[in-house]
Amino acid sequence: MRQIFLDTETTGLNPETGDRIVEIGCIEMVSRRLTGRHLHLYLNPERPGSPEATRIHGLTDEFLADKPKFREVAAEFVEFVRGAEVIIHNAAFDVGFLNAELRRVKQPKVAELVGGILDTLVMAREQYPGKANSLDALCRRLEVDNTNRTFHGALLDAGLLAEVYIRMTRGQNALVIDADEEAEEGGPVEAADLAIDLSTFTLPVLRASEAEVVAHGAVLADLDKASGGKTVWRTISA
Repeated sequence: MRQIFLDTETTGLNPETGDRIVEIGCIEMVSRRLTGRHLHLYLNPERPGSPEATRIHGLTDEFLADKPKFREVAAEFVEFVRGAEVIIHNAAFDVGFLNAELRRVKQPKVAELVGGILDTLVMAREQYPGKANSLDALCRRLEVDNTNRTFHGALLDAGLLAEVYIRMTRGQNALVIDADEEAEEGGPVEAADLAIDLSTFTLPVLRASEAEVVAHGAVLADLDKASGGKTVWRTISA
């Protein structure tokens, strides 16, 4: 699967009131491995940036004045992301700005260009409910080094997001990754090769001792008393 980690920096918060993109960073991953391909664009937004936005990303009007306009690089951007699953942190923000830019040059919306859009902010809120889930917070939680993040930068943030995503989604997938590594060394690994015949194992049965049975019965009795006789096992028995 081809995936693109994407981030943007902008002149402000709202594309509908004229704010524009000033930086795009894209990093490519195939089969959970970074390929080394990336797309990094600074853009002349054709309008002044807000002081608040400039404090965040550090891209001044003077620096951006001689950079290409989005219409001059739109085809390059479209070709880079076409057909891939795009992974973005707080996707609604970046996609809203990208759609506004694409609309100006009569290109399809992001959702029509790519194979899918995955929002890691939604993923993080599901995995870590009630906790801070900004990119910085996820880097701290998942031990991703972001010490070079003095300013927000689209390419830097896309790279951090790639590392965060891998750590958020690894889990049981670690076994699959190992299988992929073996496949690269010794040829393709078929699903049948990964199957384990459990009938070849003799599993020990550890039975509770008499003292353990008595202790277990006492715990159940306490639970039954605390629930006023409404424990599930009594309902099933009845």
